[in-house]
Amino acid sequence: MSLSAKISRRTLLHGVGTAMALPFLEAMIPTSVLAQSAKKRPNRMAFIFVPNGIHMASWTPKTTGIMSELPQTMQPLNNVRGSINVLSGLAQSNAFALGDGGGDHARSAAAFLTGCHPRKTYGADIKAGISVDQLAAARIGNQTRFASLEIGCERGGINGNCDSGYSCAYSSNISWRGEAQPMAHEVDPRAVFERLFNNGDPEETAESRQLRQNDRMSVLDFVLEDANKLKGKLGSHDQNKLDEYFTGVREIERRVALAEKSNIAGRLAGSDKPTGIPNEFGDHMRLMFDMMLLAFQADMTRIVTFMVANDGSNRGYKDIGVPEGHHDCSHHGGDVKKLAKVQSINQYHVTQLAYFLNKMESIKEGEGSMLDNSMIVYGAGISDGDRHNHDDLPILLAGKGGGTIKSGRHMAYNNPTPMTNLFLSMLDRVGVPADHIGDSTGRLQQLF
Repeated sequence: MSLSAKISRRTLLHGVGTAMALPFLEAMIPTSVLAQSAKKRPNRMAFIFVPNGIHMASWTPKTTGIMSELPQTMQPLNNVRGSINVLSGLAQSNAFALGDGGGDHARSAAAFLTGCHPRKTYGADIKAGISVDQLAAARIGNQTRFASLEIGCERGGINGNCDSGYSCAYSSNISWRGEAQPMAHEVDPRAVFERLFNNGDPEETAESRQLRQNDRMSVLDFVLEDANKLKGKLGSHDQNKLDEYFTGVREIERRVALAEKSNIAGRLAGSDKPTGIPNEFGDHMRLMFDMMLLAFQADMTRIVTFMVANDGSNRGYKDIGVPEGHHDCSHHGGDVKKLAKVQSINQYHVTQLAYFLNKMESIKEGEGSMLDNSMIVYGAGISDGDRHNHDDLPILLAGKGGGTIKSGRHMAYNNPTPMTNLFLSMLDRVGVPADHIGDSTGRLQQLF
């Protein structure tokens, strides 16, 4: 590889209203052999939350240890089976009522990443705890352009009574910067895209977007001059990698534009769908996953939370033959037909997760992949939707944490083992020292 200059990891391509971070390039690696051996790829964390529990019989592997086959709901993950762990026996005990009566959906979301019992109120005096993602963001968030990214596919509220006397802030947020400060998630792919690629100047950002809308331009058009200058400094391998990244950015822009065009027609017909949100839920999920990929690929952030839907969501899934509401189906009462519908919804969500993980696996980083250098927690804060229990949760951990995680296994811990023990172990691997989080009792054993 011949280079005329080394490139800083924080290099940005600039244009009117635009600042574009770059993927990891060979030209960013220090020249000395010693420095190269010490150089580590970013180790990322993401937390993906699904609502209303899981059909556990179709989720839980039959045996522990190495997974030679996956259960029905996880079949879409077969291509990355060697990079996932299924973790049974983990619990968020502070999501149980503990004398507070109803409200399991609100507590499920509020405790999912905090390990704390939320105060039962639908007033302004909400209180939960600091979530694991925000503990990490406070310590290592200054290493990237964005300390963290919070996204979702269903809008949530901050005020009002959403679950048996619990504020809507609980059931629609999993990320908490402070005990009384939930981090609202963004659901519009256009808004996320603009955030990732704007230069921080509101006037220039608005000008850039208007030009792109009027003249069908790409955000790449605004950084073309900088991009061409950069390519002259890169070897052929880095040039190809940069071209692949630009192609990905342009493809996401195209899909967002298509969604916007569809929604314009929808609004004329009386729809109130926000701009940029696809009509089909799977398309929406995949677009948000692609935003995560862009953010990770260009090291814009190393910490993401993705709330697929608010807990208690009663969204229907007519595209897979389940027009009934998800929450209604989750109260199955043992009805075989309702259980089958819950399983279909669960597998539909996992299919979108597989799309994301397969893409992470395809993005090479040194001798490994982006997935190798990540820790992706996927799961729910309720196990069985009918019982509303918060122990033996359906939790999956994807990625190898920079080579520190033994993967491809089903690990069964003594129920209830605090899920926060997993979080402490994850924090260790991103360089965030912590003695405890929520109800943690120590580090999770046998996994790392």
